[in-house]
Amino acid sequence: MASKSIKFKKNRAQALVKPCAIAISFIAPGAWAQTAEATLKPVVVNERSATPVADVLGLGDVPLSRTPVSATLIDAQQIEATGARRLADLVKFDASVSDAYNAQGYWDYITVRGFVLDNKYNYRREGLPISAESTLPLDNKARVEILRGTSGIQAGTSAPGGLVNYVVKRPTENDLRSIRLETSNHGGALASVDLGGRFGENKAFGYRINAAGEDIGSYVRNLDGSRRLLAAAFDWRLSRDSVLETELEYSRRSQRSAPGLSLTGNTLPSPDPRLNLNNQPWSLPVVLEGLTGTVKFEQALNREWRWSAQAGTQRLKSDDRTAFPFGGDCFNGPFDYCDRFTPNGDYDLYDFRSEGERRTLNAAQLQLKGRLETGSVKHELGFGLLSSRTRDRFGRQAYNYVGTGNLASVPVFDPAPELTDENTNRSERSTEFSAFDAIAWSNRFTTWLGLRYTQLTRDSVRTNGSRATHYSRNITTPWLAASYQLTPTHMAYASYGQGVESEVAPGRARYTNQGQALPALKSRQSEVGLKGELDALRWSAALFSITRPLFADVGSCDIDNSCTRQADGDARHRGLELNAATQTGPWSFNAGLTVIDAERQGSATASINGKRPVNVPDTIVRAQADYRITAVPGLSLHGHVSHETQRSALPDGSVSIPGWTRVDTALRYSTRLQGTPTTWTLGVDNLFDRRYFKESPYQFSHAYLFPGAPRTIRITFQATL
Repeated sequence: MASKSIKFKKNRAQALVKPCAIAISFIAPGAWAQTAEATLKPVVVNERSATPVADVLGLGDVPLSRTPVSATLIDAQQIEATGARRLADLVKFDASVSDAYNAQGYWDYITVRGFVLDNKYNYRREGLPISAESTLPLDNKARVEILRGTSGIQAGTSAPGGLVNYVVKRPTENDLRSIRLETSNHGGALASVDLGGRFGENKAFGYRINAAGEDIGSYVRNLDGSRRLLAAAFDWRLSRDSVLETELEYSRRSQRSAPGLSLTGNTLPSPDPRLNLNNQPWSLPVVLEGLTGTVKFEQALNREWRWSAQAGTQRLKSDDRTAFPFGGDCFNGPFDYCDRFTPNGDYDLYDFRSEGERRTLNAAQLQLKGRLETGSVKHELGFGLLSSRTRDRFGRQAYNYVGTGNLASVPVFDPAPELTDENTNRSERSTEFSAFDAIAWSNRFTTWLGLRYTQLTRDSVRTNGSRATHYSRNITTPWLAASYQLTPTHMAYASYGQGVESEVAPGRARYTNQGQALPALKSRQSEVGLKGELDALRWSAALFSITRPLFADVGSCDIDNSCTRQADGDARHRGLELNAATQTGPWSFNAGLTVIDAERQGSATASINGKRPVNVPDTIVRAQADYRITAVPGLSLHGHVSHETQRSALPDGSVSIPGWTRVDTALRYSTRLQGTPTTWTLGVDNLFDRRYFKESPYQFSHAYLFPGAPRTIRITFQATL
């Protein structure tokens, strides 16, 4: 598989060079003449940049502090310091990000500004689209970038809220030899190595190797698992004008999943974090396996212009299996509790199995970026051409009723693994052209213009050949902004952007419009903000308003031709974001506050109009502080507080989960052992062992409740040679 992947990327990169040359000769006719001043920007991989650039923005080399957008960059140092393993562990770094359906042993879902990101369309790796319907390890990531807001300029179709981009670790300028060991009170153990450096004449060749193995010790009963990672990144500096980069990552995780709890009638059950409703003798692990890689060639044309050709592939394999609770007495009962458990805690249990799932995504991208001047006006320009192909292939699946359980006891049932249900295979092709122009009219005033044009084709069919659908559409999404430099360190901005989502009515007989393409729905966002620095204080403030049209099933939907899939009003989220960070003496602080006024509007279901959407808190606070204990060189104390207010658990807002506050802390000691730099960490998450429900997603027409993790103690040792 690896040889096919590398061959694909080489052929695609070679095929892209010729059209890119044509584009460059048209846009910058004198650019092919190489000059002594043509160089690529240096890449810093050993320390945190004072003026970071977020690749996910797609706005060239403009520092984040001077762009009219909101984003968070979480680097490897922060990931390692907190013991993060997955995207769900990173929500603590951003007050606008929260949990959306984060079950132990499964892939992650998050919300940004109250909207759930789409795992098929809202994720990037090295700037290329990927599927997040798998495990996405963090051990080999240099940083994770979270864009907040609509993403129409960065993606052809995607849910509003934002984008997530994973950036891999690249070769270091100096030799790196690092080993990391970690264990926790839940019985887990992690060992990882990080190797990097350069070799050859003038250090032309670079490498970065990451490997990790972990026995996952879960706080949920009988939910232990394992994971493995092997990743390698290489680069070749062909000259100071050009560089060739390639990287490949293989990961595998095997662990049973922990399904969510649910309401017991109209009340909340006890938030027991150890309860495992997937605790049957025949319960099998969810196995998530992925092979992902990219190759990129970048060429500087002169001091102002450069182009790049990039290709990537993702090959995912999964076995999705669980004893799955859904509803209470819904199978044989009066259908009163199909979206929750019964008042006495009963639930229907199903044997779900979908094995051998295959997801393949290939993408190739050409980019041209540069600067030019027209009189006194300066332009920062970018042009991109992105082509992607997706294939999801599945077999038949099992979803069979096995019995009725109860929260007070988890009885043993006989398995029912018969493959009685059809699955859906999907294919998608898209070609996207994007352009942006940051026009500096003066040293203070800049306007930003962006546009993305997308040609999209989607096809789906059931595994038995039925319910075939076809969808083809051209979509244009604009983005406009203006920024004004109030002082050299303070900027005001305003922006407007769109994002698009599209859908096809299911090919089921109950739909009056089965298999028909539905109108593309455009989300719209307006944002105004301020960014600034005052001595050691860095701060930002933003006001945003996002309106997202929604689809819904309208009608009884219980017999043939009784249901219509159609646009059904919208969700409007308005909010305020405040962020600040500072360092003074031995202290450093970082804090964020997000307030969201979210409301459902214009739905055919009158009971939800004017109500707050499910699983959206109105206030989130994240704050952390670090203190260097000067009396003991190398010793530091870290504290982190997360607070979220109540969330609705049902669309009509009749039941909510209470707000919660969690405190994490860590004691870190850096010293030298026989000349080797080492760091010892004692971390305690959920210091006061609070019991709470951290989220209440309403998914698959069912209300779920996920308890927060209990107190977790971890001990980490890291040595860097």
